Amino acid sequence: MRIRRVVTTRAGGQSRPPYDSFNLGDHVGDDAAAVAANRARLASELGVDESRFVWMEQVHGRTVGVVDEPATEPVEATDALVTATPGLALTVLVADCVPVLLGDPDAGVVAAVHAGRVGCRVGVVPAAVKAMIELGAEPARTEALLGPAICGECYEVPPEMAADVATHLPGSATKTRSGTSGIDLRAGLWEQLADLGIGKIGVDPRCTVEDDSLFSYRRDGTTGRIAAVTWTESE
Repeated sequence: MRIRRVVTTRAGGQSRPPYDSFNLGDHVGDDAAAVAANRARLASELGVDESRFVWMEQVHGRTVGVVDEPATEPVEATDALVTATPGLALTVLVADCVPVLLGDPDAGVVAAVHAGRVGCRVGVVPAAVKAMIELGAEPARTEALLGPAICGECYEVPPEMAADVATHLPGSATKTRSGTSGIDLRAGLWEQLADLGIGKIGVDPRCTVEDDSLFSYRRDGTTGRIAAVTWTESE
């Protein structure tokens, strides 16, 4: 199987400020018709039928939804989706959290994970990898992409919080650009994935706060969401 991965930007949609313009989140206060038009364009551009997209009701937890058919509504209270069904486009929405896309091309198993501070702390990524293994994936064959997210130089938190997260996600504690305590979720997730035996780990280095082409909740407050999407196709 061939694994496809796509990460959107905020450009090219119909949403008006402060959601301008390619907002794909339907839970942030944007006009529903604009979001629907943006999602339709996403499907058209990717060549995937809109009915094949699977979305999540993301709640910053570690629940994994295993799906084998299209879903007409977002999967409830879920922060990771896993499937072995070809052509199901698993989708995660972010505006600073880390979108993690995983896939074992030999097994045809893929996952999309919403990994924010809380989700990282409670182990959402290991839970997703475990679910993939149960569907036949092998960590050594699995590829991971850590998508655009707030970087450690921008993610300032109290020292106690940084230390607490680092206890659960080693390698995540860092210093911000101004020298205060911070969290680098992607650095911690890279170490976690390596410890889980994941064969290939790629990192999109873009920072959502620094890059105006991406949505950032920390930078803007009320704003839209970009999407990270993964699915499999027959070669």
